[in-house]
Amino acid sequence: PHYPALDLPRIRCDAVGMSRSRFALYEGHFDPNDLPRDIGPTRLEWDNGDRRGAFSLLDTHDEPIRRGGRSLVDTGDALLLLDEAGAGARQSAQRTGDFTADLAPGAVREALSSLSDLRALIPLCGGKLRERRAALVDDEGKTHARAAFLRLTSGTHKVTLVEVEALRGYDKASQALWDRIDARAGPALPPADLLARLSPDHRPYVAKPDIPLTRTESAYDVAGDIIGTYLAVARRNEAGVIADLDTEFLHDYRVALRKTRSVVSLFKGVYAAEETAALKAALSDLMAPTGRLRDLDVYLLERDTYFARLPESLHHGLRIMFDAFAAERAAAHRALAARLQGRAYRAEIEALIARFSGAQPIAPGPRADWPAHLYAQRLIWKRYQKVCRIAREIDADTPDAQVHDLRINCKKLRYLIEFFAPLFPSAEVKTVLKPLKRLQDNLGLFNDFSVQQAALRSFMEGRASNAPSRDDLSAAQSIGALIAVLARQQTEERARVMANFAHFDSEGVRDTCRDLFHTPEREDRAP
Repeated sequence: PHYPALDLPRIRCDAVGMSRSRFALYEGHFDPNDLPRDIGPTRLEWDNGDRRGAFSLLDTHDEPIRRGGRSLVDTGDALLLLDEAGAGARQSAQRTGDFTADLAPGAVREALSSLSDLRALIPLCGGKLRERRAALVDDEGKTHARAAFLRLTSGTHKVTLVEVEALRGYDKASQALWDRIDARAGPALPPADLLARLSPDHRPYVAKPDIPLTRTESAYDVAGDIIGTYLAVARRNEAGVIADLDTEFLHDYRVALRKTRSVVSLFKGVYAAEETAALKAALSDLMAPTGRLRDLDVYLLERDTYFARLPESLHHGLRIMFDAFAAERAAAHRALAARLQGRAYRAEIEALIARFSGAQPIAPGPRADWPAHLYAQRLIWKRYQKVCRIAREIDADTPDAQVHDLRINCKKLRYLIEFFAPLFPSAEVKTVLKPLKRLQDNLGLFNDFSVQQAALRSFMEGRASNAPSRDDLSAAQSIGALIAVLARQQTEERARVMANFAHFDSEGVRDTCRDLFHTPEREDRAP
């Protein structure tokens, strides 16, 4: 698409509101020397010398900035945010870390405030920068506008970024300058295209890739497609886990492996029994070393919440606990990073990938040739009935274990529906998934409160001694109070579980599930 620079809106971008900037991107290196010196009653005066340096194009791993039609460029001394309307924001590049909350206060930080606070800004590509600046002045020496021409080079790929800052009251002058730029530079590029122009080989990361399925495709082929896809997703997160860029790399890595394991476990009869057992064991071996690190990440991410739950008089004990968690986390991360970089791990995961790439075909089971649509209906309907059966028995006195069983079966049901979603009408699938997700959220919180209480008790037991120190006693007092708070919240969450299951078990959802997934009973053989 063509985004002409002439018609782009402007936004206020400086701290005092006395100037406005707009930006445009152009293919290749546009030479500002091609611009006429005299532009109406003003003239271009160039700064002495060009600034040379490096730039990087920033986004988080899942690229919400690019997907939102924007680009974020770090020029070394400034952050420039360009949006698809041609407007943008500029602020200092100074920051204390790699998350949006670590940016200095300014227009860019404010514009990025909707980004997840769990994902780090990382360089997706970078290269050399050459910046040339000019001012548009009149005969009295008054500045009407300022311009910056940034040549961005990454390997053999080149793009020019132009910023024109119009001083208040001089809009005509800046528009005249844009007229000259647009006439010589050609059509402007959409900001979201900047990454593709500078790094054409870059593959965007997608945590939940679309996997095309057909109704007549065999269940065996569907299973292989899903598992192969999510093993690739897991591998895309390895470098981020090793570098410890943010905690979401490990989370996405674990979710991807969990989905592959779920396919092996839930797709009954698709693989031979001995193959299924071996694959489940191999995937469990990959998952096991990540569990403790993820638990510690969750505890540390909840640090502020824990402190908010207790009065300040009990904070000293919490600080002792979180210091211990932080030290353990550092050790757990070092161990996992070493494993992911080791030969044994590479051999394990590459062997798995080979199994699902067709290099070493997996022995099929008795239902391998079932058409995907019929197979999905049978699996989902059976799991749906199990979820309803368990949930209808839950009340205020039901043991926690039964609530946890419901959580696990809801997760399996959701995975099955999401895996096979392309085979069913999307509107009807959403009708089922929306209340199921809400129920899952409640069950997840219920489980978190339970797991956290157990972890806190374990921490206290680990510090128990015949002669406890003052710190031990302080930690025990704080943790005991926190366990009481978590127990109360768990009880409240149980009530929400029952309320949200009632919504999931509504007549409308029941009818939709029956229409989508129920099939007449038939023999367990390929139809």
